[in-house]
Amino acid sequence: MTTDQQTTTGAEHVEWDLADLYASIDEAGLGGDLASIEKRASEFHATWNGRLNSISIAEFMTMIGQYEDLIETFDRMGSYTNLVWSTDSSSPESGRLLQSVREHLARASSHIIFVDTQLADLSDARMNELLSAPEMATRRHWLERILDYKPYSLTEEVERALAAKSITSRASWVRLHDEISNAQTFQFNGRELTASDMSRLMYDKSRDTRKAASEAFTSGLVADAKTHAFVFNTIIADCESNDRLRGFSSWVSSRNMDNEVSDAAVQALVDAVVARYDLVRRFYGLKQRILGLETFHDYDRFATVGLATTNVSWESARDLVNDAYTSFDPQAGAISNMFFEKNWIHAPVRKGKRSGAYSAGTIASAHPYVFMNYTGTARDVQTLAHELGHGIHQYLSRQQGPLLMDTPLTIAETASVFGEMITFKKLYEGTTSDSEKLSLLMSKLDGMIATVFRQVALNRFEDALHTTRRRDGELSLAQINEIWVQTQSAQFGDSVIFSAGYEFTWTYISHFIHTPGYVYAYAFGELLVLALYELYKKDPADFTPKYMALLAAGGSKSPQELLEPFGIDIADPSFWNTGIAFIENFIEEAERLAATVPSVQE
Repeated sequence: MTTDQQTTTGAEHVEWDLADLYASIDEAGLGGDLASIEKRASEFHATWNGRLNSISIAEFMTMIGQYEDLIETFDRMGSYTNLVWSTDSSSPESGRLLQSVREHLARASSHIIFVDTQLADLSDARMNELLSAPEMATRRHWLERILDYKPYSLTEEVERALAAKSITSRASWVRLHDEISNAQTFQFNGRELTASDMSRLMYDKSRDTRKAASEAFTSGLVADAKTHAFVFNTIIADCESNDRLRGFSSWVSSRNMDNEVSDAAVQALVDAVVARYDLVRRFYGLKQRILGLETFHDYDRFATVGLATTNVSWESARDLVNDAYTSFDPQAGAISNMFFEKNWIHAPVRKGKRSGAYSAGTIASAHPYVFMNYTGTARDVQTLAHELGHGIHQYLSRQQGPLLMDTPLTIAETASVFGEMITFKKLYEGTTSDSEKLSLLMSKLDGMIATVFRQVALNRFEDALHTTRRRDGELSLAQINEIWVQTQSAQFGDSVIFSAGYEFTWTYISHFIHTPGYVYAYAFGELLVLALYELYKKDPADFTPKYMALLAAGGSKSPQELLEPFGIDIADPSFWNTGIAFIENFIEEAERLAATVPSVQE
């Protein structure tokens, strides 16, 4: 197979070194843990099961230490095999290893489920004793979260059965979706390209190229669309079963609980964004005028404005992003640089490799790893900044230990989006001509519109799909396509014309399958960052240490508590309008600049 390698970036051989997780898969490495993990978990069960109500605080702390060791091993094994598999999901060896580890972990985890269930059943007096113990100070929020989930917890026997079945139910469907998507290629001008290659072409300055790439992409999606529809239906049914068993009031309530935000707060976010869909139409109307187009199609949305399409080398991207983080805070810059110096990044585009990008926090005793498909676009530079924002956050939060190092998705997206913003401002402030400023600003607005309005439109698609599936039963491919077009049309209005095949473009969005309800976290993070960035501009010296402390706190506090030092109240429905107003100001600035520079004809 050939990929779109008309130009090289220097990222073709940027691969991570996973030795900090396991140096090998034999008995000296992963194989040793694979052979012993069930026995360790069983011994833990034999030692502590049924005793949490009576042991001393000192013994309780010993139990927690052993529990954290097990969680750390679980996460080490899972992280390593997922990282290996994501770079080549077509490999039978990687697939077998992934499934073997998942099956071993499912059996081992059944022995430690009693910790959560029995803690939730403790008397108020006993729980208060634990919460008030000085020794528990660094793990207190972990206990608080167990109490939060108490109304939705099932008996230990049921929880064990659900855990045992999860590996052959939902997890298997997710893997099937990923293997199909990762193996998919697209025919374009006599070449066989990956999804990442096709994504790069969607941003091409040439309209003919964008149109042809869009047609090739959607044609390729059609082949597996029916399978994806069945998988999606199954995932939704699985979510419904779990929600019904646990008593969650809506399809997204469990996700909101994980994110430590109320249903009302999330709905206020969604309502605020939907109410300003007019900004989407205004932005694309401006883009259409700048490009001098008589009509504006879905394949025109990400067209490059102003500057010619640039191939940004990996070295240049590295220097730019490191410089942006260092200018913000020297510690942040030093951590960012470690990802490059210590080979914590996997960047090449390859067949069989998962599309997109992510940062894997892995475990407290190691460090995060960044995964991306770097093709050299300006958008990829922003993606690199985004994922390194996650990476810096995850690196700092390791100090909270295995139980509290991870933050809710809402706060997790804040660090990544803030990283994008400081990288953009570094570029923008170094630009002098209005035409260059307009090009950068339109590119940034592309990202903002996608992160806020598109993600909420995706949330509306999910909401309609989950609600309709639960009411009417399994949905056909045609029904899913119709819901997709309806919810996308609500966002775009008459500003964008859909091309033939657009109705299938939901099939490549893996968040719907991996983490149902996830997507609103992007809008949450973007709008929160815009409010935080206003505070940063007013007083950088006061803001920066507070922000770095927020990252280091990980999941040791609720989002509301983490944001208290900044005077931000995410429970206030009007809060979201602050970030939306920021986007509107950016659009106004782009309109002002567009009036001073010649139209960009294609």
